[in-house]
Amino acid sequence: MKIFSLTFFLSLLFSFAFSQNKTADVATGKNDTIKVYATRDFDGKWIPWIPLADLPIQAQRTFRSPEARYQYDRLKYNVLKVLPYAMFARKRYSKLNQDLALTSNKKEQRKLVRACDKEIKDMFNREIKDMSIYQGEILIKLIDRETGKSTYDLVREIKGGVAAFLYQSVARVAGHNLKHQYNPQEERDIEAIIEASGYNNPSLYN
Repeated sequence: MKIFSLTFFLSLLFSFAFSQNKTADVATGKNDTIKVYATRDFDGKWIPWIPLADLPIQAQRTFRSPEARYQYDRLKYNVLKVLPYAMFARKRYSKLNQDLALTSNKKEQRKLVRACDKEIKDMFNREIKDMSIYQGEILIKLIDRETGKSTYDLVREIKGGVAAFLYQSVARVAGHNLKHQYNPQEERDIEAIIEASGYNNPSLYN
């Protein structure tokens, strides 16, 4: 009876080891220090493999004329110049919403809104005020792209409808529209510039 039990146990152990060997996706050798995924080739040999991130491949763009090339280069320069400010707006607006969700105290909420407003104003007085009209137009588009809300809607939520109306009136004088809605299909050049620059990878700027 003991012999039968031992034989049965060894059979189970052998079967388990065999099944593990068939389905294993990690192979190691006696000198291995790093585990990697592996698969067997047609000869039964283990072949290690390592998954790699996708590598986007883009064709070299051609232009109809030197003027078209100049306009694209000008757009690229200005998009990359103002994009960090749009990303700042996204982060700051997201943080404001998170902070507001943590308290129901109206006084504390107003305090958080004022702090956000001051931070944005400080940045405006320090850097954004020196932007050209063209850069301001691009920034308005990118703020909508990053936050999912137009600049007008953001001002209305943070400072109220009257302030949004006044901001829109001033922007109109400069040729801007704070209510502009970003459309990726209409702004394919901007999308291509952002994609090629790597800014579409959230890990680069989160």
